[in-house]
Amino acid sequence: MLYIGADLGTSSVKLLLMDEAGDIKNIVNKEYPIYFPKPGWSEQNPEDWYSQFAVGIKELTKDCDKTQIDGISFSGQMHGLVILDEKDNVIRPAILWNDGRTQEECDYLNKDIGREKVSSYTANMAFPGFTAPKLLWVKKHEPENFARIKKVMLPKDYIAYKLTGIHCTDVSDASGMLLFDVKNKRWSKEMLEIVGLHEEQLAKIYESYQVVGTVTKETAESLGIPSGIKVVAGGGDNAVAAVGTGTVGHGMCR
Repeated sequence: MLYIGADLGTSSVKLLLMDEAGDIKNIVNKEYPIYFPKPGWSEQNPEDWYSQFAVGIKELTKDCDKTQIDGISFSGQMHGLVILDEKDNVIRPAILWNDGRTQEECDYLNKDIGREKVSSYTANMAFPGFTAPKLLWVKKHEPENFARIKKVMLPKDYIAYKLTGIHCTDVSDASGMLLFDVKNKRWSKEMLEIVGLHEEQLAKIYESYQVVGTVTKETAESLGIPSGIKVVAGGGDNAVAAVGTGTVGHGMCR
């Protein structure tokens, strides 16, 4: 069998095709633009991610037996804010992990709400790169966009949604949003109330190894691959890198 790994990075999507023994059959890299509309701001268009992913998949699999492809999974840049409307259209460019516009929102969370209280909800303190401060920024500066939010997603999970039609995320990526109750592995009701969202506006949470769905027939036809290929949740790039390099393992951290 064959398996596809996709790393949705800040500058490009890296795609790898390998067999069950871990032998690499092909590697493809596709770049996309990053925008800096103001000093300290950093944005990308999620549709660019998927369009380049699609181009890369076709190139990656052009010489293989596509009927042997059994699964697709991901790593990806963390914390980025992807917001979709009621028709699952992207509302605005994604605000990335390295965007620094939310210092005021972080001060509000760490000082007004209180660092200890936020940490008790999420096992984190607020940093400008995290997702929750970005949502507060949109709520204050782009209230018309905030009012249109039907789903809040993370970068790699947008690709999984495009493949399966399912709004999903994994525990590792969710833990970097400042919206996730890490201890109990669920969305934090307290943080959702602070930000002004309802739980149904967030994705379903999976473990990184779990199958979230399969590639839809329509999407498979557009990519030139069979439908029904399993799509696995994957993880945030730092978490996946730690596992891949042997830095962490069952019951230990080196």
